[in-house]
Amino acid sequence: MRLNIMNFEKNIQDIIPSMEKWRQKIHSKPEIAYEEFETSKFITEKLEEFGIEVHTGIGGTGVVGILKGNKKSEQAIGLRADMDALPMSEKTNLKYSSKNAGKMHACGHDGHVTMLLGAAYNLSKDKNFSGTVYFIFQPAEEGGRAGAKSMINDGLFDNFKMDSVWGVHNWPGVKLGKAVIHEEFAMAGGDLFEINIIGKGGHAAQPQHSNDPVIALGFIISSLQTILSRQLDPFSNAVLSITKVNAGTAFNVIPESSYIGGTLRSTNDKERNYLLKKIEEISKNTALAHNCDIEFKINPGYPPTVNDKNSAKKVTEIYKSTFGEDMVDANHSATMGSEDFSYMLQERPGAYIWLGCGENSEKLHSPYYDFNDKLLPIGAKYWTSLVQNLLP
Repeated sequence: MRLNIMNFEKNIQDIIPSMEKWRQKIHSKPEIAYEEFETSKFITEKLEEFGIEVHTGIGGTGVVGILKGNKKSEQAIGLRADMDALPMSEKTNLKYSSKNAGKMHACGHDGHVTMLLGAAYNLSKDKNFSGTVYFIFQPAEEGGRAGAKSMINDGLFDNFKMDSVWGVHNWPGVKLGKAVIHEEFAMAGGDLFEINIIGKGGHAAQPQHSNDPVIALGFIISSLQTILSRQLDPFSNAVLSITKVNAGTAFNVIPESSYIGGTLRSTNDKERNYLLKKIEEISKNTALAHNCDIEFKINPGYPPTVNDKNSAKKVTEIYKSTFGEDMVDANHSATMGSEDFSYMLQERPGAYIWLGCGENSEKLHSPYYDFNDKLLPIGAKYWTSLVQNLLP
């Protein structure tokens, strides 16, 4: 089935050129975690323009818009869009490419914001639903900064009484507008670990007088790679990657210490705790074999993103009825990437779905990535349909 936006509400069709301008404006002025001041201001201005009540400064720079339907009900749902950019340089050479050096919307959060704004505009026109919709614009999803957790700690669910919460992410490699919906596990949890290896430095020509932390580093890296292949159930899923290595300052000096940094991606808390314990044990014992010691530090990341099964089934039916039976992929593999919407799903039932932005779209976090503006009206229509079906 081919999507035909001419079947969408006139309000959505009319606002497509504006949505493209909004998205490209946000794209040109990317702001990283907890620095989304101009983005928050822009969102606030648009919501107020639509006649929507706005609350700002939640979890730092977070924004929540409140819209009540024209039918009374105690029911309420939350719709979330992340709004931060990445600390990286853009190489697209687009006319609206980043004007903020070293910052880029390489994950499509500019599009996520715009789709939710488009839905807010459309829903505000006739308010054809019951109860309340909370439009949640969240800071700091990227880089383990946990903007979702910050908003929760700042009273998101205490002050805005919602029964469920819903999220989307654009997804390269999937047909434009096709939804990928997982009934339970969707994205992995992600933790960062740091290993400082402490030895005894000395002259490179006299290694017998030193405890070489560089040699220990090499053996630790090799040993860690055996954890998943030899100590994890083959039917389980996890990823352990060493991403940072540092040692030494001179060619003829054995350094006092060396450093390893990496990430563990896991799918449940039991395996996560086991694997982190094994990383520390193997590192410590391997270092000891080379007369070295370690300092081990875990920087806890996001928990796994797990959809509520009933919510996933419900949104699957809504998406099919809105866009067509063949526009949902329920068999797509989950990803070992992580997402802080997981914190919100721990607080309320709901589902986090992926919206295809094209089979040939550049991959996320690439310096050549750009959000596909053809997805904007589709996302706005999805949000609208979700609200009208959940709050009839």
